Amino acid sequence: MTARTSAGILLHRGGPRHTEVLLGHMGGPFWARREEGAWSVVKGEYEAPEPAWEAARREFAEELGLPAPEGEPVPLGEVRQSGGKVVTVWAVAGDLDPGAVVPGTFTMEWPRGSGRQRDFPEVDRVAWLTLDEAARLIVRAQTVFLDRLAAHLAGPAP
Repeated sequence: MTARTSAGILLHRGGPRHTEVLLGHMGGPFWARREEGAWSVVKGEYEAPEPAWEAARREFAEELGLPAPEGEPVPLGEVRQSGGKVVTVWAVAGDLDPGAVVPGTFTMEWPRGSGRQRDFPEVDRVAWLTLDEAARLIVRAQTVFLDRLAAHLAGPAP
């Protein structure tokens, strides 16, 4: 069995001294009252043969209802999350208004066992966060992407 794969874009603005990243708070009833560990890079699942970068752009548009940013993508690599999903992320410099986001939705049975299907937003809110704020709130395995972005923005070591 192959691992589930996900690809995403870590949108960032500012410079090495004051960097902000755009994260999404995961939608649905499980995450509704959680903050720490409930924020994520804007990403989504894909399957071969779709290229990961194309999936990242598609998922950005689907999850936020806005076109993917046009900036130069900087590969931040991949990480395996605790549930086994392999996440690949690119950093892209850009800006957007979180108030303009129109999130995509997913359907699930809720409450569980009720037989009723309900729609929930993929992300129930997005926000610009400093790297320190983001590190406190993001899914633990994804903190490596924040570190890699900070290292990239700092440039090569002297």
